[in-house]
Amino acid sequence: MAMKPLPQAVVFDLDGVITDTAEFHFLAWQQLAEKLGICIDRAFNEQLKGVNRADSLTRILQHGGQADAYTPAQRQQFMTEKNELYRQLLANLSPADILTGILPLLADLRAAGCRIGLASVSENAPQVLASLGLCNWFDFCADARALTHSKPHPEIFLTACRGLGVAPAQAIGIEDAQAGIAAINASGMYSVGIGATLAGADYRLNHTGELAWPDLLAHWQAKQACPTPITRS
Repeated sequence: MAMKPLPQAVVFDLDGVITDTAEFHFLAWQQLAEKLGICIDRAFNEQLKGVNRADSLTRILQHGGQADAYTPAQRQQFMTEKNELYRQLLANLSPADILTGILPLLADLRAAGCRIGLASVSENAPQVLASLGLCNWFDFCADARALTHSKPHPEIFLTACRGLGVAPAQAIGIEDAQAGIAAINASGMYSVGIGATLAGADYRLNHTGELAWPDLLAHWQAKQACPTPITRS
C-alpha cells in the first residue's frame, strides 16, 4: 500500500497564533491615533490585523479623513512612535504568553521531520520570539523588512517557503487574520484559520488549543479528495 503524502513544512503567523500581541498593537495604534485626533476602536482594528505598519497607518489616516495631511517624513515618524509604544508594551512578554497548543504542535512537527517557518509582517518578530524562548524552533523566519507587499499579497508566505526550501503546495500556513488566509490561499499553500469568524480557510479551528498534529495531517491529506473547506464546531 502506498504511503500517504506528508507536508514538508508548516508556516506560522505570529500575532494571534503563537502569542497574542494583537492587543498591544491595538493599544499602540490607538494612542497614536488619539494624538492625531482620530478615534479607532477594536472593531476598526480588525482590518489592521496581518497588515504591515505603513499600510496600517494609511488605513488609520484614511479613517480619520487625513489621507493627504502628512509628508512621508511625518508618516515615518508616526510609525516610529507607534513601534516604540508597542515595544514598551512587549517588555513583560515571556514564555508564559505562548498560546495553548503551540508548544505541543511544534514538538510534533519537529518529531515528524517537518520544517517550521514564520511569516509575520511585524518587524519586531525576532524580539517576540526571543522573549517567548522560541527562536530555536524555527528553521526560517521571513524578514518583514525585506518585503514589498503586505498581506493579503502572498509574498511573505512565498518567501517563507523559499527560505525553507519547499514548494507552497507541500506546505501548510496557519493564520488568525482574514488577510492572512487570503495570502496563504493565493500562495498555493494549505490554509488553516484560527478564529470563529474567518472565512475561506481549508481548515478552520476556533482557537489554538484545538491545533493537533494528527488532525492537521489528516485534513491536509484529505484535501486532494475533499477540496471543500472543513470547519470544526
